[in-house]
Amino acid sequence: MTVDYKILDRQLDALIGEENDLLAASANFVGLLFSEIHDINWLGLYILRGDELVLGPFQGQPACVHIPLGRGVCGTAAAEKRTIKVDNVHNFHGHITCDPNSKSEVVVPLIANGAVFAVLDIDSPREARFSEVDQSGLELLCQRFVKCLAKTKQDLLNFI
Repeated sequence: MTVDYKILDRQLDALIGEENDLLAASANFVGLLFSEIHDINWLGLYILRGDELVLGPFQGQPACVHIPLGRGVCGTAAAEKRTIKVDNVHNFHGHITCDPNSKSEVVVPLIANGAVFAVLDIDSPREARFSEVDQSGLELLCQRFVKCLAKTKQDLLNFI
């Protein structure tokens, strides 16, 4: 079962395109993606606070609350300002295990005005779950999400 990211992009725009509350938009962003992307066991946002990422809206099992920049997949993606796709998390040096059932992961940084303010983290219990198509589609959705948030006129660098 493949995800149609173009349809998901339109759904996201319809769902949060006019929302003025960052927290509400974030919760619906996470809820929509979790309900529409198959073979995943965790999906959520980590919000940058100083030199660490802090757990934000998510779907799945309880998770790690604080992740230092540069540590684990999330901290590395934020520090390097790039998407990281990992086929087997056990082979990623410094991986932080929150859910022992997770086998693969993709993390997309959310960037406004050249600065990371959060990351989207998605885990799967299936090894090599995320393809290049998934990565591109998720990056598109994250760009849409950032554009929708920017319309709120709130400071995204002080997100939620």
